[in-house]
Amino acid sequence: MSTAQTKTSVTNGIKGTTDSAEQLIAELDATNTLPLWMQMTKLNPPSPNPTCIPYVWSYDYIKPYLLRAGDLISEKQAERRVLMLINPAREAPYTTDTVYAGLQLVMPNETAPAHRHVAFAMRFIIEGQGGFTAVHGRRIAMQRGDVILTPTWNYHDHGKDGSGPMIWLDGLDLPLFRHFPVHFVQHYTQARYPAEDVDTSASPIVFPWAKMQAQLDAAEGSWVSRPYKKADGRDVSLTLGGSAERLNKGTSSPSVRETASSVYHVIPGRGYSEIEGKKYEWKQGDTFCIPSWHKYQHFTDGSETVYLYRFDDKPMLKSLRFYRVEGEDIESLVSE
Repeated sequence: MSTAQTKTSVTNGIKGTTDSAEQLIAELDATNTLPLWMQMTKLNPPSPNPTCIPYVWSYDYIKPYLLRAGDLISEKQAERRVLMLINPAREAPYTTDTVYAGLQLVMPNETAPAHRHVAFAMRFIIEGQGGFTAVHGRRIAMQRGDVILTPTWNYHDHGKDGSGPMIWLDGLDLPLFRHFPVHFVQHYTQARYPAEDVDTSASPIVFPWAKMQAQLDAAEGSWVSRPYKKADGRDVSLTLGGSAERLNKGTSSPSVRETASSVYHVIPGRGYSEIEGKKYEWKQGDTFCIPSWHKYQHFTDGSETVYLYRFDDKPMLKSLRFYRVEGEDIESLVSE
């Protein structure tokens, strides 16, 4: 009990009646106010307090359900045929408190109809051949391992030629719009926005896996991380960022606790992550999340080199001066 609550009653000398802290608090509801002293710990916690928890989504387990959706739900019914990766904490329909992830499927000869939205998206291609995305008049072929951006307010549609499914991992900043109610979607008048084929290797919104893997393999060390950056060195967006990691067999990554929350996808390889002392096993195709301020470290199982794709909210946190890493101090903000 706080100091303000220990003195529960006083005598009102004017009216000759007894008043109390409990009575005051009960009557405040009618004034549309709340006593800060009773909310202080909640509003000013001693450490970051995310509502989501660590979790691993098994690709082998989820994929059959996604393919069933391909048989049962048309692209016209779905608009976007996606299974959202929902955090078991169930506080909101998202993957972490600030990052959304989902597995999207397009079947042969389908078109996921053109629309545009305020949210920013980045997509990691998991499997399939003949898939494409058209972003504001530029049609881009999808290749396994590529990262393809959909900048805010650009018309885009997705399609698939040939046989078999096309599956990718969507990453969006949708959770932010719980706090900034400015997100909306605008549909194009036709299923496809007029587009021309472009050279994937020359597109500023495509990051081919072959180039990223070459950077990782050329770097020294048993663990390497490289960010996805625009040509001018900026992050891919103001809200979400991405990176890829190489972890040699039989080795581990550094142990980190940071305010960023992240979603990881296993490209090839298998291993596990220790998150706040608990072991979470993963293998190729799986996706897992790490909430803010949860200490984590990745380990291979020793059989092969592991490559990981990651997207996170770090650019937003850095621009707002919210990003912290345990053990690293920051400069004073008094001068700002």
